[in-house]
Amino acid sequence: MAGSVSSPLLDTTRAAGGVLAPDDSADSGVTWHFGDPFGEQRAAQRAAVVIDRSHRGVITITGPERLSWLHTLTSQQLADLPDGASVENLNLDPQGRVLDHFYVSDVAGTTYLDTEGSRAAELATYLTRMVFWAKVEVAQRPDLVVLTVLGPDAARITGVVGAAGTAEPYRSGIARVADGEIDLLIPAGEAPAVWAELVDRGARPAGTWAYEAIRVAQARPRLGLDTDEKTIPHEVGWIGPAVHLDKGCYRGQETVARVHNLGRPPRRLVLLHLDGSADSRPEPGDPVIAAGRTVGRVGTVVEHCDYGPIALAIVKRNIPDDAQLEAGGAAAAIDADVTPADEAGVAAGRAAVDRLRGR
Repeated sequence: MAGSVSSPLLDTTRAAGGVLAPDDSADSGVTWHFGDPFGEQRAAQRAAVVIDRSHRGVITITGPERLSWLHTLTSQQLADLPDGASVENLNLDPQGRVLDHFYVSDVAGTTYLDTEGSRAAELATYLTRMVFWAKVEVAQRPDLVVLTVLGPDAARITGVVGAAGTAEPYRSGIARVADGEIDLLIPAGEAPAVWAELVDRGARPAGTWAYEAIRVAQARPRLGLDTDEKTIPHEVGWIGPAVHLDKGCYRGQETVARVHNLGRPPRRLVLLHLDGSADSRPEPGDPVIAAGRTVGRVGTVVEHCDYGPIALAIVKRNIPDDAQLEAGGAAAAIDADVTPADEAGVAAGRAAVDRLRGR
């Protein structure tokens, strides 16, 4: 899944003690941590961190018909997207399976897309082939990179105060706002200066380990890790955030509508607590086993500062929350509530751990 990345921040992050992500990981080419991954996670929970995510791929679309054209191709309602809005979106195949997950932000006459770096070229190629006579221009933008400021102090540190789901100009790029997260899409040449400014304002340098730990604990799927070639949007919680159910035709819509109306996707995304005493950890793609049979596949695996080893997995929808599971040789238990920021989530997480200990 990893692409060829040359981060403009490598000298900066190395000087600060940054450790690069493993070459075989999805985050290859950017900083994994700065020597204290658990401390970085806690800083993201309590204050703010800045993370180099320049391995993301950025695409821009310009032209007067850019939104109406993209609306006809993808799963999100875009035809009347207001200036300064930001939404998630999907590109599906004719059978409704997910090919691409990306963010769309429209600011001052330009539509910005950012996606997994490994998919950016293929997505840009597909969009270019679909232009035909539309008045749009598609460009892959390796000159734009993503920096993420994560945590409750993100707005103060960046000076970006928009509500979630908005985007606005930021220096020579834009800032996209999500819950507790601000993603800056900025020229690569400005990245070291922006990084230094954010650190001076109080953002702690952090690596992708911290970002992934928080994402997994919130059960937010990542394309290519927590999805496979069979994944449909309903299985991983993308109906609503990335799929608009009341829009016109687009590729894959028939499957989306049929599964939504029947209400029976074949699989579901779950958060797994893993046995921390096991000799090994599962790897993405490893089978999830119940009663001797394969019932799913492991996605992202990460060590969380509060929950220990956790993972996302897609399992068959009829697997009960209290099932005794095994993933990559480690005992695993489903967290029945995948929002551990509240008391219900904490209780559910503890119940999953108790089930592991009780074996």
